Amino acid sequence: MKVSLARAVDREIGGVLMARQIVPGCFEIVDFSVDEQTGERAHFVRDPALHDSFLDEFFARTGHDYANYNYVGEWHSHPHLPVTPSLTDLGSMEDLVNGERNIPFAALLVVRSDTPSEFMATATFHQRGTYPAPARIRVTTEVHQ
Repeated sequence: MKVSLARAVDREIGGVLMARQIVPGCFEIVDFSVDEQTGERAHFVRDPALHDSFLDEFFARTGHDYANYNYVGEWHSHPHLPVTPSLTDLGSMEDLVNGERNIPFAALLVVRSDTPSEFMATATFHQRGTYPAPARIRVTTEVHQ
């Protein structure tokens, strides 16, 4: 993710987050897509068509085991800005979980890496019929195959 953030410089980028469920309510991000094309200085809307092949490959690689490996949310960057979700970000996520796409919950990860040594992130949890809530992020250095 940091490599993509460095390439984007001052443009927002983002994508989808794919995860493995550890226990109910606890997920490990195992992969993510990157849309480096549609972002602007202070705005990012993911183009779903750019992620179709990523999703096809991810589900093939995980044996279409949807119970354990699945979509868990969205991520995007806020270069040179706070990693707090904007009202637009929160509204988009609320539309996602309260809309017609049958997505009961999703996380939003907002990241920033303005220098090579910096990586900041916040996460919010969005669930149908409830208010957004902060989500805990735990970073590990373990690499899973």
